[in-house]
Amino acid sequence: MKTHIELYNSSKMPIIGYGMWQCENAEELEAALDYALDAGYRHFDTAYEYSNEAIFGKVLKKWFESGKVKREDLFIVTKLPVQGVHHDRVEKFLNIELKDLQLDYVDLYLIHIPATLKTTENGTDVAFGDDGNVILDLTTTLEQVWKAMEAQVYAGRTKSIGISNFNISQVERIVKSANILPANHQIEVNVSYPNRYLREVCTKHGITVCGYAPLGSPGRPSYYEPNIPKDALLQVQLKIQNLLKDPVVVEISKKYSKTSAQILLRFLTQQDIIVIPKSVSQARIKENIDIFNFELGTDDMGRLDSLAVNDEGGWGIDWISFYPGLEKHPEFTLV
Repeated sequence: MKTHIELYNSSKMPIIGYGMWQCENAEELEAALDYALDAGYRHFDTAYEYSNEAIFGKVLKKWFESGKVKREDLFIVTKLPVQGVHHDRVEKFLNIELKDLQLDYVDLYLIHIPATLKTTENGTDVAFGDDGNVILDLTTTLEQVWKAMEAQVYAGRTKSIGISNFNISQVERIVKSANILPANHQIEVNVSYPNRYLREVCTKHGITVCGYAPLGSPGRPSYYEPNIPKDALLQVQLKIQNLLKDPVVVEISKKYSKTSAQILLRFLTQQDIIVIPKSVSQARIKENIDIFNFELGTDDMGRLDSLAVNDEGGWGIDWISFYPGLEKHPEFTLV
């Protein structure tokens, strides 16, 4: 059974990573990262937007100094924030992130979203107008930004570069203009939202896929509650299925004597989809990586595949709720 996925440049990306979205409490995250490293995780996924890179950097420094793990043993992913998606800002933001992570390089640097916002005078914070909406920045193109991403590889600040939340046409544009192809595309993928068409395009171009929300992100509605109007929250709660309690998933989990989470993760990894489940529970952290001692049969894979809904992709509410007005950017897309 595959434990790693090989990127086009021969780098090997562990098929299961530890995701860090919704992890801003320093004490809680430090403990969770210790659990994850002890449990054998070697792929870690963070982002500027998550506001936890400095916490992660502190933990990494501790583990490196202890001799328990070496830098070359780890595969570390982070992302260029929306206000950094500009050809003049890529290097600046990556340097900020490397400083917080206390690293000389990352293994994979992703463009977090294909849209650009203006910054305030400090050059790092997102600028908002008097109407409460973000201020769009239309002074760059995705192709120009990609050239700046390639420069980070040449400079040794990242080994590989990739994209996140790009639609099919944007993927094709990057491939057409690239000297260095995207090594990975991070998008929402789970049994209810398979993103098949987008995955097919990535496969055609040799771009690996990493699925976020592989368990359906059951904590997403509660995370949004303080931030979005009640009517919008209701729509999120109605649309997001609790995949962990789905009758088909539960039935299959009993058949294999595994948890629902393990079934959902195995379903994706068996299709060579990299997954980055998030948890701060020691038991669930260990459980999520313990999926290499069984394989789902063809019939069970088919039953899980049938849980896909008609829509392709995720909700988009992730971005619009925190950056009102972003949906007006011509490159903004819901995938």
